[in-house]
Amino acid sequence: MATLSIVPPELRSAYEHLKMSPGLISGNHVFLTGMTGGDAHGQMPEDPEAQMRNAFEKIGFILRDADLTFRSVVEMTTYHVGLRTHFDLFQSIRLEYVEEPYPAWTAVEVAGLRREGAIIEIRAIASTDRDA
Repeated sequence: MATLSIVPPELRSAYEHLKMSPGLISGNHVFLTGMTGGDAHGQMPEDPEAQMRNAFEKIGFILRDADLTFRSVVEMTTYHVGLRTHFDLFQSIRLEYVEEPYPAWTAVEVAGLRREGAIIEIRAIASTDRDA
C-alpha cells in the first residue's frame, strides 16, 4: 500500500527544516503530525487563544490539501501544558472546528512540548471515507 505525504505550502518550511510530513495518507486514513500554536512566521504567541487557533488552522491546511474537512477527523489527541488552566478556552475553540459526529478525543497534560513557549499540541487522524 502506497503512502502519500501532504505538505501544504503554509507548512513547507517546517517540512524541510524538521524532515517530517505534516500529514501522511496511508490506506483510508490521514495521519497528522502534532501541531503547536506557532504562527505562519514560526513565532510562538504568548496568548493561549492565539496558539490554539493557530494549531487548528494548521490542521485545516493539511485537511484542505487532502480534500478533507474537520468532519473527516475521527480521532484527536491534545497535549496541554497547564491543562486545567486553559481547558475551558480550548474546549470552546475546539467546538468552533469540530461538529457531530464528534471525533474521539483524549486530552493529556504534559510538563512541556518541543517548541519553547508552546502550551498546546494537537495530533489527529482523519478518514478519507468519512462524510466531508
